[in-house]
Amino acid sequence: MTRSASQMTPDELARACAEAMWQNDDASRGLGMSLDHVGPGTATLSMTVEQRHTNGHDICHGGFIFTLADSAFAFACNSYNNIVVAQHNSITFVAPGKLGDRLTAVAREVARFGRSGIYDARVTDQNGTLIAEFRGNSRAIKGTHIPD
Repeated sequence: MTRSASQMTPDELARACAEAMWQNDDASRGLGMSLDHVGPGTATLSMTVEQRHTNGHDICHGGFIFTLADSAFAFACNSYNNIVVAQHNSITFVAPGKLGDRLTAVAREVARFGRSGIYDARVTDQNGTLIAEFRGNSRAIKGTHIPD
């Protein structure tokens, strides 16, 4: 018997929403990302930089770093059982990701107000070196992940 969203704790709800999203997230899974943690307003995703992720400078293409941060942002802002999409995102690249690096994006809620939210995601490598800082603005639309 499946519990409704209103019967779940905030952590259970965040995990249930993430599981529902992950099943359909062909982009994140297809790029080799893993969903490592999710909680109310937070999510951690990681991926290993493979040859297919490198650019003409033989470093991780910025688009893949952005996508990792954006995916962490998506799971963080969708953790309350509302369908939420990106309204605006920006990223600052600090250091290159290199072939073989394990990059981790940790997204955390900064503020949630009305249908909008602000989230920051920090991307680091396996040594804790800062690779990029990401800020995402979210907007809730109609719908839920889990029936209430």
